[in-house]
Amino acid sequence: HSLGEPQGPGAERARQLLVAASPHDGVSDTHWYRADFDNFLMQQARSLGAEYVDEVSLQDVSMSSGQAELRGSRLGREFTVRARFVVDATGPRGFLHRALGLEESPLPEFPATQALYSHFSGAGRLADLPDFRNGEAPPYPIDDAAVHHVFDGGWIWVLQFNNGITSAGVAASDGVAARLGLDRGAEAWEQLLARIPVLKKQFAGARAERDFLKVPRLSFRSRTTVGEGWALLPSAAGFVDPLLSTGFPLTLLGIGRLAKAMECGWDHAELLDYAERTDAELMAAGRLIAALYANMGNFPAFVSLSLLYFAAVSYAETARRLGKPHLASSFLLCDSPFGAGCADLLRRAQTPMDNLEEEVLRLIDPINVAGLGDPGRRNWYPVDAEDLFRSAAKVEATPDEIADLLRRCVFADRRSTP
Repeated sequence: HSLGEPQGPGAERARQLLVAASPHDGVSDTHWYRADFDNFLMQQARSLGAEYVDEVSLQDVSMSSGQAELRGSRLGREFTVRARFVVDATGPRGFLHRALGLEESPLPEFPATQALYSHFSGAGRLADLPDFRNGEAPPYPIDDAAVHHVFDGGWIWVLQFNNGITSAGVAASDGVAARLGLDRGAEAWEQLLARIPVLKKQFAGARAERDFLKVPRLSFRSRTTVGEGWALLPSAAGFVDPLLSTGFPLTLLGIGRLAKAMECGWDHAELLDYAERTDAELMAAGRLIAALYANMGNFPAFVSLSLLYFAAVSYAETARRLGKPHLASSFLLCDSPFGAGCADLLRRAQTPMDNLEEEVLRLIDPINVAGLGDPGRRNWYPVDAEDLFRSAAKVEATPDEIADLLRRCVFADRRSTP
């Protein structure tokens, strides 16, 4: 978008990027309402023997003799918990960060950003607006994905949950946030929508269901990730930006590594490896998103840089589904030759590059299993089984292995089979 222009992106595919993650709704991503999903996970944990205690306020923690002691209160009553090891999942600048007085480190080259957001009821769907009707069927229902509305220096997200609630907000560099007046909350949101006509239409009947929340600083990086008797989850060790939802894979990869460390009796070497990988992947995410912020006013460049992300994650998912996680052991493949080339390119992409698209396509070619960059697809990328068959050698697989993968993952929609 160009703020204030009378037209939205409409049917102009040059101003869209749609990358499907699933072949059909039966195995598609879903935006579950966070409170409901957290409750589901909690019940699963309890069924496996975990003890759950809510409405807790922790005051302090002490570490000694291989044991952690946490002190706090619940419903007005003090209590103490002792544990061999503590994992902090309380998010950026969370409990252990404050209680242990941990220091922060900067994310190099990443701009200072802030955000404003809320939850809404009554939001419409883009697919129902005339702006997005052009007779062409998109590769997936666009409103069922994480919709990013990009403009110079910032972007708006719209996530429509499966219960009628929509999460929407804006993230922007400090300078853009100041010009938009994000400190004014709901008023700033309404004025921003007025400058993006298609969003104004979508939210014409929407109502905020909670007060707007202003986040004065989005990015965070802890200087320390592990210590004697404790570790921060990746989500507590650092955060870059909601863009591309990188926090999910970073945290899931970290949980797997912490599980390995736990199986090894919280082995010190395993914990140090966990800390090193956690920070390396955070930095990789930071480089990617910094380059995307630098190119939000140049959508063709933004699209090209986004393909680095989609190439890496589609390759990683394919490799893991094939039972070959060694091919993709890190986020954005940052410990591979691709990762090294990606880091160099993203640093250079902070300033305009004449040959950016060519460099991106050359870099992703060895891991491109999704037909990304095909000019015939004009920025719309469906999930196509033929892409995987053509790319079988890239994931060290045979055509039969790819066929078996597709059967196991229910690639064909059985509901549409006669």
